[in-house]
Amino acid sequence: KQARTVLELGEELQILEIADMLQQFLYQQENTNNPRDLANVHLNECPHYDGRISVFNSAAATFYAPSDISGITGMCREYIHSCPSWRNGYAQLDCAFVTTNPELEGMLGLDIVHILAFFSFMQHGKYYPCAVVRWFVRLEEPDPDTGMWIIHPGLNANNQPDMSIIHLDTIYCVAHLIPVYGTQ
Repeated sequence: KQARTVLELGEELQILEIADMLQQFLYQQENTNNPRDLANVHLNECPHYDGRISVFNSAAATFYAPSDISGITGMCREYIHSCPSWRNGYAQLDCAFVTTNPELEGMLGLDIVHILAFFSFMQHGKYYPCAVVRWFVRLEEPDPDTGMWIIHPGLNANNQPDMSIIHLDTIYCVAHLIPVYGTQ
């Protein structure tokens, strides 16, 4: 069964505060030039939505990768999955790079999220394609031996997984994570 409302999606994902997350998302979308920290915005100030949603199992990311010679002029397309059951088996919940600061270059302007669900809805004639995500936090510097960034799941102020709803336009491409091996 696929969710048809945000509250049903919250039940499927076991995220009780999903309605609050959607209100905060709508506030960000309607106040893009507001420098106020979202933590200081009361939910009473945020728009409310309790209508229908459409849930999707994947999204396509098209991006420029000049080093990839297989694409036409460096353009690439990848599918990012968020499937509760992949080929009648376990869920496939991909990770992705999200643009969080377009002014910075490379990984400094990106963060990594775990995609929990894709959904969309219409409000006041505007279409909102979204993703429910769990954030990762990266260390300040890449590993000196491998040059790779080390990340760990982010936690909010209540020591719970840091989750939010983001616009699909902020997703750059799929991220393939590998574990850190060893004891150090």
